[in-house]
Amino acid sequence: MDIFDKCYQFTRDEEVMAVGLYPYFTPISEARGNRVKVRGREMILTGSNNYLGLIDHPKVKQAAKEAIDRYGVATCGSRFLTGTIDLHEILEERLARFMKKEAAVTFSTGYQTNLGIITAVAGKDDVVITDRMDHASIIDACRMTRAEVKKFKHNNMEDLERVLAEIPDNKGKLIVVDGVFSMEGDIINLPGVVSLAKKYGARVMVDDAHGLGVLGKNGRGTAEHFGLEDEVDLIMGTFSKSFVSIGGFVVGARKVVNYIKHHARSLIFSAAATPASVATVLAALEVIENEPERRERLWQVTNFMRESFQKLGFNTGPSQTPIIPIVIGDDEKCFAMWKALRDEGIFTTPVIHPAVPHGQALIRTSYSANHTDEELQLILAAFEKCGRALGIIP
Repeated sequence: MDIFDKCYQFTRDEEVMAVGLYPYFTPISEARGNRVKVRGREMILTGSNNYLGLIDHPKVKQAAKEAIDRYGVATCGSRFLTGTIDLHEILEERLARFMKKEAAVTFSTGYQTNLGIITAVAGKDDVVITDRMDHASIIDACRMTRAEVKKFKHNNMEDLERVLAEIPDNKGKLIVVDGVFSMEGDIINLPGVVSLAKKYGARVMVDDAHGLGVLGKNGRGTAEHFGLEDEVDLIMGTFSKSFVSIGGFVVGARKVVNYIKHHARSLIFSAAATPASVATVLAALEVIENEPERRERLWQVTNFMRESFQKLGFNTGPSQTPIIPIVIGDDEKCFAMWKALRDEGIFTTPVIHPAVPHGQALIRTSYSANHTDEELQLILAAFEKCGRALGIIP
């Protein structure tokens, strides 16, 4: 048997391409704000994680350019050895201060961040407890760790307590949850998680990739949103959303972060984040702290779009954030909706199983502080036209 047989037998992508319904790996040739050019045609982007609209902020772009001039384009080494530059340490100090934690350490990608944290902290005598809708990077980290892994029903505190009650007292326990769930746009019941963690002696880690910059008075995310910053042990974040770069970080108690720093293989054996990437995050963090009006505008846009979609008759699921899913249900109809929207000049993303449960296919839309009122009206008009044509709304 040839190990590549499965590769040769995989034809689903070719079949979907043949009927013009392949939505993935679409190359963007130009981007300005929320307008992108795809195969020579301008489209409105409504699926990006550029929540605060900082991708083309002058200060952020200038910081990246200056970093390249000073440090070059890459580090060509791991943080552990020759890849650490002073910007890495400056950023870690700034992040810890911003997040009101003792220490921070940065990684080259958000995915590597979750792999590094969980595999470093959780060992053979421990149990990791996860929400069933947690991000794939958390799932994969759990597969790699030697710890036992248990799951609870999505955002269901009764089921979480059932799981915790079954774990022996002599086991170390780490509850890992998303702050904001990336497909549905709902928020974890963090007060419930924290309360149960205290009751059963567990630690809490929040993956706040989609909450940072968005939730909380100061943009510190889900823990700030609920007033529980002192109660969450580890907060993980990524730089590819509100911070408009690439990479990730974790903040927490100094001893715990230092342990992760010296045991996370995804940190030790990966090249360090590029100077431009790190400088971009530092500049974005400054904007997040000094321009709260961006977050205010983001929530104006979010509330307007959710209410408008619902008035049109669309099912927006449990969304509480700028991630607003349009639940279609059937996979084929979801792809047809995506294609119709693309023909109308709206760049969206169809999401099917396993990213969502069977029968819950959706169009993932998400919004930015710099979406203009004109762009929002064009998006709504296209959704209404396509939704009626396909019988998704009356």
